[in-house]
Amino acid sequence: MAARRLASSLLSRSRAACSPSLSRSVFGGDRIHGSASGVLRGFSTAAAIEEPIQPPVQVNHTQLLINGQFVDSASGRTFPTLDPRTGELIAHVAEGDAEDVNRAVVAARKAFDEGPWPKMTGYQRSCILYRFADLIEKHNDEIAALETWDNGKPYEQAAKAEIPTVARLMRYYAGWADKIHGLIVPADSPHHVQVLHEPIGVAGQIIPWNFPLLMFAWKVGPALACGNTIVLKTAEQTPLSALLVSKLFHEAGLPDGVLNVISGFGPTAGAALASHMDVDKLAFTGSTDTGKIVLELAARSNLKPVTLELGGKSPIIVMDDANIDQAVEVAHFALFFNQGQCCCAGSRTFVHERVYDEFVEKAKARALKRVVGDPFRKGVEQGPQIDEEQFNKVLRYIKSGVDSGATLVTGGDRIGSKGYYIQPTIFSDVEDEMKIAKEEIFGPVQSILKFKDVNEVIQRANASRYGLAAGVFTCNLNTANTLMRALRAGTIWINCYDVFDAAIPFGGYKMSGNGREKGIDSLKNYLQVKAVVTPLKNPAWL
Repeated sequence: MAARRLASSLLSRSRAACSPSLSRSVFGGDRIHGSASGVLRGFSTAAAIEEPIQPPVQVNHTQLLINGQFVDSASGRTFPTLDPRTGELIAHVAEGDAEDVNRAVVAARKAFDEGPWPKMTGYQRSCILYRFADLIEKHNDEIAALETWDNGKPYEQAAKAEIPTVARLMRYYAGWADKIHGLIVPADSPHHVQVLHEPIGVAGQIIPWNFPLLMFAWKVGPALACGNTIVLKTAEQTPLSALLVSKLFHEAGLPDGVLNVISGFGPTAGAALASHMDVDKLAFTGSTDTGKIVLELAARSNLKPVTLELGGKSPIIVMDDANIDQAVEVAHFALFFNQGQCCCAGSRTFVHERVYDEFVEKAKARALKRVVGDPFRKGVEQGPQIDEEQFNKVLRYIKSGVDSGATLVTGGDRIGSKGYYIQPTIFSDVEDEMKIAKEEIFGPVQSILKFKDVNEVIQRANASRYGLAAGVFTCNLNTANTLMRALRAGTIWINCYDVFDAAIPFGGYKMSGNGREKGIDSLKNYLQVKAVVTPLKNPAWL
């Protein structure tokens, strides 16, 4: 329970929303309009320029996992996975392609059609899921270290929050495994009508690099609880942790072929999985543009149903009656958490004009205190971006913000000359038409916009192709109710942000995707509904 409470506190930020404000003194310091020069450099960055800490873990699994065995790719090719702290090699990993995907699908199909998994009772499946959760907890530190090494997220975040949450999610779905049932429904004629909820079959799953194991749990947990088999493709940037935990799954008693893991690239392995004719269901988390491709491939093949959890440009709305100190801290966390590499990051911070200047100055002060450095070092809040491509993309967005006339309040540059570290960056005087206010940056860049009234901010907040999440800060219940009903987003956090729980559904409106993950709604993604009608002769009742 202690680990669960700690995980909850690290994965969410909320305080006494409407208690009297703490000191609201305005922090000093000039802001620079349209220029990256002269920005105050107050970040705690010593850890970023020291020699990297040797990760306390070894890489033991770099092959594909097919039919319960670690095997080389059919082509024999490998690709490098790199340490984002340095850009240096961690390991060479088997590069799966269409032939390997087909091998995995064949194994998954056989395990579903002929194997014991879907024929087990729900209770039997739940026992394996529970044992897996126990093994996750037993190997928590090892798994967290591998996740940090391959991804760059702070070790404390992985070890104290994310990996315990993986175990919690697995226990949640273990609890559901023997509670999935159908219905008996009345008919207008003498017929007995059953509605069965059956496992859908072979599920293809494609997970992203920003939260490799959390997304593993979000997808694998409900699919297995429902009795399906899986072919899972990892992100090419972060292939290692899924291989390790999948080995633990087999130690927990998972039958061969039920969970197959393919490492590889989107245009080859990902496309092959999305378009495979013997995959019955597809789930994808990633960018909206890639989601469109996945959806098209699924439609062009066998019209398999697709769950999509895609991008976001989530608004945070700070009303003039909000606790400003609390709003500053939570908005900071909402954006900078996980190096800003979060689909639901609060990347458009709308602040009421009456408290705008105070908010900006306090947000700047908080950003300057943020500890950036080697994610294995204790106390570090922000590690490197995932890779050079994402690093350069974020820097281009920062340049775009400067060029478009937004005020660079702080940050705006890289840290050090090694690895992919970026200063926590804040822009004020941001306008809706600017790229930094419209496009998903996926980095440590906070954009602060000004608004006058509720009707205006509702219209502006909804004027986005995305609708994944939103945050509201106010002490007025009527205002909160107005906003939470008007905002077109899948999750609305009021006086908090990033509160994730196994039972809370997550997903988006508009081009942030379709379907829901987590909670009871996620089970629907992996169940087929069948109606069975039988005549009744001389029934005693109908």
